[in-house]
Amino acid sequence: MRPQRGVVTITRQVHFNSAHRLYNPAKSLAWNRRQYGLCTNPHWHGHNYVLEVSLRGEPDPVTGYIMDLGELKRVLHRVIVDKCDHRNLNDEVDFLRGIIPSTENLVIAFWNELAPHFRHLKPARLHSVRLYETPRNFAEYTGPAA
Repeated sequence: MRPQRGVVTITRQVHFNSAHRLYNPAKSLAWNRRQYGLCTNPHWHGHNYVLEVSLRGEPDPVTGYIMDLGELKRVLHRVIVDKCDHRNLNDEVDFLRGIIPSTENLVIAFWNELAPHFRHLKPARLHSVRLYETPRNFAEYTGPAA
């Protein structure tokens, strides 16, 4: 077989549903209402999140893969989806405790949870974590070195 040379980005998409509240306990309720509006509802609100995780690197000359997409799916479910799906992100997810669960903060936290699971992919690497809160609102994080 003739290996192909080149850098490729692969992406896996997963879905989960979660509730959260945007609220900064260091600020007054009035400040939180001005800043977050309906998103600071003390009875929470929810989203149907779409998470996209991309890896970047050269395909392995033997398998043709950067990473088996089935294995990528298993990692995403074990590390993120199984912990966040049908949960309250403020209270029920250990690695999110003490974090205001904005989309921006979530992509950074997800990156930090996922990165150790891809260190073995030399020379491939975790490229980006993108989270859609709604079809029109999303955040993307490309790592601390970006």
